[in-house]
Amino acid sequence: MTTRTQWQNRLAALGPGVLFAGAAIGVSHLVQSTRAGAGYGFELLWAVLLVLLCKYPFFEYAHRYTVATGESLLQGYARLGRWALGAFMLVIIGGAFITTAAVTVVTAGLMGALLNVEMSLTLLSAILLSVILGLLALGHYRLLDRSMKVMVLVLGVLTLVAVGMAFAHGPAGDPAYISPHIWSVGGLTFLLALMGWMPAPLEIGAFSSLWVLEKDKETVAKITMAGARFDFHVGYAAATVLAVAFLSFGALIMHGTGAEMSPSGTVFARQLVDMYTSALGSWSRWIISLVAFITMFSTTVTVVDGYSRTLDRGLALLAAGEGKPTATSNASRYALLLVAISLVIIAFFMSNMKALVDVVTVLAFLTAPLVAVLNFLVVRAPHVPVEHRPGRWLTALSYVGLVFLAGFGLVWIWIRWLH
Repeated sequence: MTTRTQWQNRLAALGPGVLFAGAAIGVSHLVQSTRAGAGYGFELLWAVLLVLLCKYPFFEYAHRYTVATGESLLQGYARLGRWALGAFMLVIIGGAFITTAAVTVVTAGLMGALLNVEMSLTLLSAILLSVILGLLALGHYRLLDRSMKVMVLVLGVLTLVAVGMAFAHGPAGDPAYISPHIWSVGGLTFLLALMGWMPAPLEIGAFSSLWVLEKDKETVAKITMAGARFDFHVGYAAATVLAVAFLSFGALIMHGTGAEMSPSGTVFARQLVDMYTSALGSWSRWIISLVAFITMFSTTVTVVDGYSRTLDRGLALLAAGEGKPTATSNASRYALLLVAISLVIIAFFMSNMKALVDVVTVLAFLTAPLVAVLNFLVVRAPHVPVEHRPGRWLTALSYVGLVFLAGFGLVWIWIRWLH
């Protein structure tokens, strides 16, 4: 096989990893990374890079397991036992509706800021989610795959251009400003929230697994392990680079300026755009507005699609018991249910966006060890071909990640409730 053919196969496999990047580069980047930079400058860069390293193997296992076995992670969990699949689906159900509401409200606020319209957040959210449902219904996986490649590419270019301008401009805040103490209850709570969704909750590995299967149906040649890993690394690298970029945004534009981030979704969106624009110049407003909106729109689209697919397949597997689940897909019905309940949450419980985001991101960190253990067990199961199981260094990194995720969560619980 020639080098050209190998690269053609790798490029043909691109898709699920890009969708992963689209899902990951959202609240964790635009909101949490920006807040980290705004509050602490570059002091929390270590935390972002550490959690990206520690979560890496458990996200990689989603692609690895699916290509190695030809089945989804959800089927792998079912092989471990109904307890494993049931526990995972509790995590999904517990986070699906609140997470969708949280990402939607940020996106809707940015849409209002981009279009400069005065409209209630609930109505903006309803319009946004209706458009997304229409896109998913018309295009299914193929449209999602193609559109996300364009959005992530545009997002990456615009973000790096904007960060370059921010570095050229220099820090906007007071150089003598002293950041708050991170090793306190409030500081650790924010740190946990930052790492909980950095780059994304571990459960979206199930999304990636289902997207790999869909991609495999779309391609003439089967996805190889090399192609799947290349695809994953492209997406993970994009999520890593942009996490650092958004933290740099906050550190250069907001740190030491005394600016406070509003808890309101609409106000936060306008405030974010205004802060960047005031520091970089009014001409940059369209760049900042477009970057922010694309960031969150790509996340909302992939979250709605990923959660609806996972609810559909996971609950079908649970209902089937020892039997084979029906091949009929009810993902569109779950998407409607997801959107409806999310709108109810937005309408009645979204008065404090920042607090809700912190709650769901902290919960994501606290449930991460469970999902990490399940992924680790599944990829080392007897039915996985030996040549596709993780090697020595990836296994070692997995143990480090498990200790980090569980240990940091236990430290926070002790400080928050037991100390």
